[in-house]
Amino acid sequence: MQEHAQHNDHTGRLDHADHPGHADHSDHGSGGASWATAARATLHCLTGCAIGEVLGMVIGTAFGWGNVPTMVLAIVLAFFFGYTLTLRSILGAGVDFRTAFRVALAADTLSIAVMELIDNGVIVLWPGAMDATLSDALFWAALALSLAVAFVVTTPVNKWMIGRGKGHAVVHRYHH
Repeated sequence: MQEHAQHNDHTGRLDHADHPGHADHSDHGSGGASWATAARATLHCLTGCAIGEVLGMVIGTAFGWGNVPTMVLAIVLAFFFGYTLTLRSILGAGVDFRTAFRVALAADTLSIAVMELIDNGVIVLWPGAMDATLSDALFWAALALSLAVAFVVTTPVNKWMIGRGKGHAVVHRYHH
Protein backbone atom coordinates (compact mmCIF):
# COMPACT_ATOMS: atom_id res chain seq x y z
CA MET A 1 0.00 0.00 0.00
CA GLN A 2 2.85 2.37 0.84
CA GLU A 3 4.47 1.72 -2.59
CA HIS A 4 1.19 2.49 -4.36
CA ALA A 5 0.80 5.76 -2.48
CA GLN A 6 4.31 6.80 -3.45
CA HIS A 7 3.69 5.84 -7.08
CA ASN A 8 0.66 8.11 -7.26
CA ASP A 9 2.53 11.08 -5.83
CA HIS A 10 3.03 13.26 -8.90
CA THR A 11 3.93 16.45 -7.07
CA GLY A 12 7.20 16.70 -8.97
CA ARG A 13 5.52 16.51 -12.36
CA LEU A 14 4.94 19.60 -14.44
CA ASP A 15 1.28 20.49 -14.73
CA HIS A 16 -0.01 21.71 -18.10
CA ALA A 17 -1.03 24.98 -16.50
CA ASP A 18 2.55 25.52 -15.30
CA HIS A 19 4.10 24.83 -18.71
CA PRO A 20 4.33 28.14 -20.60
CA GLY A 21 2.33 28.16 -23.82
CA HIS A 22 0.73 24.80 -23.17
CA ALA A 23 -1.91 25.60 -20.57
CA ASP A 24 -4.81 24.64 -22.78
CA HIS A 25 -3.43 21.47 -24.36
CA SER A 26 -5.01 19.32 -21.69
CA ASP A 27 -7.85 18.41 -24.05
CA HIS A 28 -5.66 16.31 -26.36
CA GLY A 29 -7.10 12.86 -26.64
CA SER A 30 -9.80 13.44 -24.05
CA GLY A 31 -12.66 13.05 -26.51
CA GLY A 32 -12.90 16.75 -27.28
CA ALA A 33 -10.60 19.49 -28.44
CA SER A 34 -10.99 23.21 -28.16
CA TRP A 35 -11.35 25.30 -31.29
CA ALA A 36 -8.30 27.31 -30.20
CA THR A 37 -6.17 24.16 -30.05
CA ALA A 38 -7.44 23.05 -33.46
CA ALA A 39 -6.81 26.51 -34.92
CA ARG A 40 -3.21 26.50 -33.62
CA ALA A 41 -2.59 23.05 -35.09
CA THR A 42 -4.09 24.16 -38.39
CA LEU A 43 -2.02 27.35 -38.40
CA HIS A 44 1.11 25.26 -37.80
CA CYS A 45 0.17 23.06 -40.74
CA LEU A 46 -0.80 26.06 -42.87
CA THR A 47 2.60 27.63 -42.30
CA GLY A 48 4.43 24.68 -43.81
CA CYS A 49 1.89 24.35 -46.62
CA ALA A 50 2.07 28.05 -47.45
CA ILE A 51 5.88 28.01 -47.59
CA GLY A 52 5.77 25.03 -49.95
CA GLU A 53 2.90 26.39 -52.05
CA VAL A 54 4.46 29.80 -52.55
CA LEU A 55 7.92 28.40 -53.22
CA GLY A 56 6.56 25.84 -55.69
CA MET A 57 4.47 28.39 -57.54
CA VAL A 58 7.33 30.88 -57.64
CA ILE A 59 9.77 28.27 -58.95
CA GLY A 60 7.32 26.89 -61.52
CA THR A 61 6.26 30.33 -62.70
CA ALA A 62 9.86 31.64 -62.82
CA PHE A 63 10.92 28.69 -64.97
CA GLY A 64 7.89 29.08 -67.23
CA TRP A 65 6.52 25.64 -66.39
CA GLY A 66 2.94 24.78 -67.19
CA ASN A 67 0.15 24.70 -64.65
CA VAL A 68 0.26 20.98 -63.89
CA PRO A 69 4.00 20.64 -63.16
CA THR A 70 3.93 23.88 -61.14
CA MET A 71 0.98 22.65 -59.08
CA VAL A 72 2.60 19.23 -58.53
CA LEU A 73 5.81 20.91 -57.32
CA ALA A 74 3.82 23.22 -55.03
CA ILE A 75 1.95 20.26 -53.50
CA VAL A 76 5.12 18.21 -53.01
CA LEU A 77 6.85 21.17 -51.36
CA ALA A 78 3.78 21.86 -49.19
CA PHE A 79 3.96 18.31 -47.81
CA PHE A 80 7.75 18.58 -47.44
CA PHE A 81 7.66 21.84 -45.48
CA GLY A 82 4.61 20.78 -43.47
CA TYR A 83 6.36 17.60 -42.35
CA THR A 84 9.66 19.44 -41.83
CA LEU A 85 8.17 21.95 -39.37
CA THR A 86 6.66 19.12 -37.35
CA LEU A 87 9.86 17.05 -37.52
CA ARG A 88 11.85 20.01 -36.26
CA SER A 89 9.71 20.37 -33.16
CA ILE A 90 9.66 16.64 -32.39
CA LEU A 91 13.41 16.23 -32.93
CA GLY A 92 13.90 19.25 -30.66
CA ALA A 93 12.17 17.28 -27.91
CA GLY A 94 14.93 14.65 -28.16
CA VAL A 95 13.03 12.01 -30.15
CA ASP A 96 15.00 9.85 -32.58
CA PHE A 97 14.56 10.60 -36.30
CA ARG A 98 12.68 7.41 -37.21
CA THR A 99 10.07 7.93 -34.47
CA ALA A 100 9.85 11.66 -35.23
CA PHE A 101 9.29 10.94 -38.92
CA ARG A 102 6.51 8.45 -38.18
CA VAL A 103 4.86 10.89 -35.77
CA ALA A 104 5.04 13.69 -38.35
CA LEU A 105 3.42 11.48 -41.00
CA ALA A 106 0.68 10.43 -38.61
CA ALA A 107 0.12 13.95 -37.32
CA ASP A 108 0.12 15.91 -40.56
CA THR A 109 -0.85 13.77 -43.54
CA LEU A 110 -4.63 14.20 -43.37
CA SER A 111 -4.37 17.87 -42.41
CA ILE A 112 -1.98 18.69 -45.26
CA ALA A 113 -3.98 16.62 -47.75
CA VAL A 114 -7.23 18.43 -46.90
CA MET A 115 -5.46 21.77 -46.97
CA GLU A 116 -3.90 21.06 -50.35
CA LEU A 117 -7.15 19.78 -51.83
CA ILE A 118 -9.01 22.93 -50.77
CA ASP A 119 -6.18 25.34 -51.54
CA ASN A 120 -5.57 24.00 -55.04
CA GLY A 121 -9.28 23.56 -55.68
CA VAL A 122 -9.89 27.27 -55.03
CA ILE A 123 -7.05 28.24 -57.36
CA VAL A 124 -8.26 25.90 -60.12
CA LEU A 125 -11.84 27.16 -59.84
CA TRP A 126 -10.93 30.88 -59.64
CA PRO A 127 -11.20 32.28 -63.18
CA GLY A 128 -7.78 33.30 -64.47
CA ALA A 129 -5.87 32.29 -61.34
CA MET A 130 -4.11 29.37 -63.02
CA ASP A 131 -2.73 31.67 -65.71
CA ALA A 132 -1.73 34.54 -63.42
CA THR A 133 1.96 35.36 -63.10
CA LEU A 134 3.97 36.45 -60.08
CA SER A 135 3.56 40.10 -61.05
CA ASP A 136 -0.27 39.85 -61.19
CA ALA A 137 -2.30 40.90 -58.17
CA LEU A 138 -4.67 38.04 -59.07
CA PHE A 139 -1.89 35.50 -58.40
CA TRP A 140 -1.36 36.77 -54.85
CA ALA A 141 -5.05 37.40 -54.12
CA ALA A 142 -6.05 33.91 -55.26
CA LEU A 143 -3.22 32.34 -53.27
CA ALA A 144 -4.11 34.29 -50.11
CA LEU A 145 -7.82 33.50 -50.38
CA SER A 146 -7.16 29.83 -51.16
CA LEU A 147 -4.99 29.48 -48.05
CA ALA A 148 -7.60 31.26 -45.92
CA VAL A 149 -10.37 28.95 -47.19
CA ALA A 150 -8.12 25.93 -46.62
CA PHE A 151 -7.54 27.07 -43.02
CA VAL A 152 -11.29 27.41 -42.38
CA VAL A 153 -12.07 23.98 -43.85
CA THR A 154 -9.12 22.16 -42.24
CA THR A 155 -9.62 23.50 -38.69
CA PRO A 156 -12.68 21.28 -38.00
CA VAL A 157 -10.75 18.29 -39.40
CA ASN A 158 -7.92 18.96 -36.95
CA LYS A 159 -10.40 19.50 -34.11
CA TRP A 160 -11.94 16.11 -34.84
CA MET A 161 -8.53 14.40 -35.04
CA ILE A 162 -7.12 16.03 -31.89
CA GLY A 163 -10.30 15.15 -30.00
CA ARG A 164 -9.64 11.50 -30.83
CA GLY A 165 -5.98 11.62 -29.82
CA LYS A 166 -4.78 11.78 -33.46
CA GLY A 167 -3.12 14.47 -35.56
CA HIS A 168 -1.35 17.16 -33.57
CA ALA A 169 -2.42 15.52 -30.32
CA VAL A 170 0.28 12.94 -31.08
CA VAL A 171 2.87 15.69 -31.61
CA HIS A 172 2.06 17.31 -28.29
CA ARG A 173 2.71 14.07 -26.42
CA TYR A 174 6.37 14.60 -27.27
CA HIS A 175 6.45 18.18 -26.02
CA HIS A 176 5.83 17.27 -22.38
